[in-house]
Amino acid sequence: MLSDRRSFLEKMSRLGALSLLPMAAEAAPAAVEEKNHFVAGPYLQNMGANEVTIMWITHKNCFSWVEYGAGTYTSKREFGYNNGLIEANNRINKITLTNLTPGTEHKYKIVSTEVLGYKGSKVEFGETIASPMFGFKTWGQNEDEFKMVVFNDIHDRPQIIPQLLYRHGYTGNTKDYDFVVFNGDCFDWVTEEQQMVDHLIKPSVDIFATEFPFLLTQGNHECRGSFSRHIPEYYAYPDNKYYFSFTRGPVHFIVLDSGEDKTDDSVEYGGLSAFDRYREVQKKWLEKEIESPEFKKADFRVLLIHISPYHSGDWHGTMHCRALFGPVLNKAKIDLQISGHTHRYMTHEPDADHNWPIVIGGGPLEGKRTLIKLHATRKQLDLKMIRDDGELVGKFLIPKKNK
Repeated sequence: MLSDRRSFLEKMSRLGALSLLPMAAEAAPAAVEEKNHFVAGPYLQNMGANEVTIMWITHKNCFSWVEYGAGTYTSKREFGYNNGLIEANNRINKITLTNLTPGTEHKYKIVSTEVLGYKGSKVEFGETIASPMFGFKTWGQNEDEFKMVVFNDIHDRPQIIPQLLYRHGYTGNTKDYDFVVFNGDCFDWVTEEQQMVDHLIKPSVDIFATEFPFLLTQGNHECRGSFSRHIPEYYAYPDNKYYFSFTRGPVHFIVLDSGEDKTDDSVEYGGLSAFDRYREVQKKWLEKEIESPEFKKADFRVLLIHISPYHSGDWHGTMHCRALFGPVLNKAKIDLQISGHTHRYMTHEPDADHNWPIVIGGGPLEGKRTLIKLHATRKQLDLKMIRDDGELVGKFLIPKKNK
């Protein structure tokens, strides 16, 4: 006890002496400026047989590029440009590699040089940073099968991504998927960049997104929050739209944006929503899409949409989707729909209202979370919906139709 008391008095004595120093000595040291670094990435978007978009975020404004090549060499270099100007002095990088060889392994790394500023037409550059080497394989031109997994309604719980993928996304030590879909409501309200990085991009990069692409569909909660209008800057969408189509092997996918579940004049949105008009535009696009050669010649047609037009209650968004999209989809005779939104995992056989099967994933709470796994071949779609505890809670085995 005596030694403790002596130590205490010595500390107080030193503090007293410090108090007699000039005031200038009390000033806190200047904060050390954080050096440039990669905030997130790289992560893959919009992969096809001949191209892929590589994205990443830097801490400071940079001029950035990708060094890449087939096999083990990175002899090529690509950067982004717009209207003749190379993309530079920016943090969010979205660089598309084209003319790739289908079904081929590629190596790549990302490189960013800090832009310190401009003096007239002269650019002053700073330090260059580079990533380790990563790899991806382009999709085969006419591949016969692939595997994918679907999350939905994570709602700002990023731990769900590793928990479900590590538990149910592997066969042995091999990833049991070729790409990943986040089918809406990954966030509650989108308020800042850090939220998207910490709750979706970084967890994906840590597990798979440097080598396998992912797709984020817009759910009704992605429509909300002060940062919601910036979401498209952080992901790559065809024609910068949330509704589009693409083909992977035997499957032609249609992605629709169900929008908000409430009416446009709801007080929550401050008069800044026009989802009814937006859904009407999508209907016209969908009518043309189902007549396209890509849609008609596909072995299977799969719809991804956050709010199902059926079996999702009677809120305005659901009913408007049903009125606009339902008749078109019935005419199209799609093979499968995958949705979320209700937080109650369900499967629904075709009925008098919809002539296609519907799968709705679970919610964000333990015991309600699901991972939807789809294995597509030329002969069949094999879908399994697995609860977080490993229980199989839904399945469809859909054979190819005779056309």
